[in-house]
Amino acid sequence: MQVKLSRMDPRQMERIPPIKAVMTLFPHSVGIDDSIETARRAMSAQQIRHLAVTEERRLVGVISAREIELATGARVVRDAHLAGAYVVELTEPLDRVLLAMAKSHLGSALVVKRGKLVGIFTTSDACRIFGECLRNLFPNDDDEAA
Repeated sequence: MQVKLSRMDPRQMERIPPIKAVMTLFPHSVGIDDSIETARRAMSAQQIRHLAVTEERRLVGVISAREIELATGARVVRDAHLAGAYVVELTEPLDRVLLAMAKSHLGSALVVKRGKLVGIFTTSDACRIFGECLRNLFPNDDDEAA
């Protein structure tokens, strides 16, 4: 559920859009004491690879499919999640988020409004947006791959 960048022609933008323009709204989350299997099932059911991790309604991290794969022996999310998740405000400019994710090799950014989780932005979102942007910049190119 994101606002598609394709609606915003990059040739007509006056400034870099904020992350709220391209994030996925209402991200799924899992409790820190939920089982790894619960997280795995949630990702599978929603066809996603990242879940925000909460404890008593507070955002405490993120868990990805990769952490779940590497979590041999871990039974609960607490033992496998990344506590140092990259968290940005809703108004953070998209370029800053993209460059920070690239510099630190991050798979996602959790988006908050006054400390409350409101969205998520992943590398898959970034690839989709970049592809849409290129199509808007070069509308007459064929869809043929070389």
